[in-house]
Amino acid sequence: MNNPRLDSNPQFVGGVRQLVRGREQAILQELEPLVNSRSVRLDLSSIERIDAAGLAALVSLYCAASKAGHGFSVVNPTRHVARILAIVGLDRILVSKVSRETLPSGPRPKSRPRSRVDKIAA
Repeated sequence: MNNPRLDSNPQFVGGVRQLVRGREQAILQELEPLVNSRSVRLDLSSIERIDAAGLAALVSLYCAASKAGHGFSVVNPTRHVARILAIVGLDRILVSKVSRETLPSGPRPKSRPRSRVDKIAA
């Protein structure tokens, strides 16, 4: 990918407070056309809860954007969402550099030892 320029205006998902199972499909339907046509920065400042389905939706949007030759990142995650992104390692992939610089610096979650399943998958 040729270092796509991200849209300087973050996209908002109207009225959404939770990116959780059962709500992720509506967000995907709203945002997939955007990430297929241009680079997108998604503002997560209103998201109070996120679960595995929400994380999977963000990864799907990132993959769709990459496949289309565009960029996708998230900005302004709430402290709780930023922590969850960091725990699963998605902060390094999804959180824009600008947001990373404004997030409180603190100890990163310790990485867990690799299990046998992780070693086999690698």
